Amino acid sequence: MNSSENTLWYSFLSGDKNAFSAIFKMNYSELYNYGLKFSKCPSLTKDCLQDFFIYLYTHRDSINEVKSIKSYLFISFRRALLKKLKEERRFTDTDVESVYVSNFEFSPEEIAIRQEISNIKSDTLTTILNNLPPREREAIYLKYYSELKVSEISSIMNISYQSVLNTIQKAFKKIRNATENEMISNILKKN
Repeated sequence: MNSSENTLWYSFLSGDKNAFSAIFKMNYSELYNYGLKFSKCPSLTKDCLQDFFIYLYTHRDSINEVKSIKSYLFISFRRALLKKLKEERRFTDTDVESVYVSNFEFSPEEIAIRQEISNIKSDTLTTILNNLPPREREAIYLKYYSELKVSEISSIMNISYQSVLNTIQKAFKKIRNATENEMISNILKKN
């Protein structure tokens, strides 16, 4: 954490409502969008996120030092949301996380917002990304759409640092192959 984040975090832990408000405002939108990837239900995601922030504020005394505010919030909110979804769905399956991670998809709007110069249409890229295995989709989202570090992604996804790197590398290889195939297909259609 840089010094301003450090100050903000310690002010929050000390009970400063303005620091809490700043953390809330800086992270709410990204956490909400991330949560929608799992729940697909705006009201449930919003309720869970509000409950999460209330819990965070009321239990700030028991929170330890963190390396990154953003990473901590993503890890904690993901855990809270999956728990809430498990309760809502009354799942008995012990691997409930895989059910929700497999539903993790990119929307064309997210691709359009982040996409810079590209030869392919955003709906084609959306299709390519959504055809990736669930773990690869999540790793790509956290790295490039939430701008998290590999170490933070490792904590969030509960996999090793090297596994995150391998997962992202595999995803890019698949994206590159699919993109090349799509471009060749488009060229052949024009002839």
